[in-house]
Amino acid sequence: MRKAALALLAVAALAFAWFAWGWYGGGPIEKDTAFTVPDGATLTSVAGKLEKEGLVGSRNSFLLRAKILGSGDPVQRGEFAIPAGASAATILGTLQHGQVIRRFVTVPEGLPSISVYEKLMAEPLLTGPIPVPEEGSVLPDTYDFERGESRVKVLARMQAAMTKYLAEAWSKRKSGIAVTTPQQAVTLASIVEKETGVASERRMVAGLYSNRVKQGMPLQADPTIIYPITKGKPLGRRIRQSEIAAVNGYNTYTMSGMPVGPITNPGRQSIAAVLNPAATNALYMVANGKGGHVFASTLAEHNANVQRWFAIRRARGELE
Repeated sequence: MRKAALALLAVAALAFAWFAWGWYGGGPIEKDTAFTVPDGATLTSVAGKLEKEGLVGSRNSFLLRAKILGSGDPVQRGEFAIPAGASAATILGTLQHGQVIRRFVTVPEGLPSISVYEKLMAEPLLTGPIPVPEEGSVLPDTYDFERGESRVKVLARMQAAMTKYLAEAWSKRKSGIAVTTPQQAVTLASIVEKETGVASERRMVAGLYSNRVKQGMPLQADPTIIYPITKGKPLGRRIRQSEIAAVNGYNTYTMSGMPVGPITNPGRQSIAAVLNPAATNALYMVANGKGGHVFASTLAEHNANVQRWFAIRRARGELE
């Protein structure tokens, strides 16, 4: 009897060891693999998907061991990184408690909404259609997303970020500035964004355009001529005289004050510059040949600066 009992115990121990090894021992995955748990998935459906994709040897074996040896916590939705050789226990733990793989899409400062639309539509890991977002409604930044997430949700986060930032920035605005509403701030900031790529100049450019707004002068910002033609994309050629003379809601050469709306999606620094512009008398600016601008408060001074710019361009062979 004693020997029989010992034999039974040995068999039971071996059986348990075999059962445990099937849970804690290395699995069949030969290389690091991404695995996606869809919305509404259950442990049973996930087990079948794991077997189908070769991450576990048997759906039924995985389920049995999971129910006896695993946690009862639900699996999460999303995409997970499963390491090579992962055991069934490691796989279940990752799907229940691991970090979802995050992917990223970047909207740079000054990207117009048509390009935001194209960027999101070109991302193959996102799903569903979106409309072209309202110009100026997206805050330039880097946003994370999950494989299979809808473009509508990603775009909504981008727009919510702009709404939140604009509200915070508006509450801290300097008194006596040229804009009277947050939307006007975005519109003027979009011009500042397009007119200079030099961060240190933004407040000065904002001060210049704020002066023009207050004095009822045309802003004469070239990007406002281009926007109705390309929706903010590069024109790829010189502006024509007929386009300078065009009358529409954006061309600030043929109207005083600001355009009817933003001409791009401005970044935080450009919005902050409009809400706290430099104290300056400047009304004019022209390129300085070094990537920035030189500013002037009188037309005579500006004309002299323009002549210097023309001389630089002639020396470069850009003008005859």
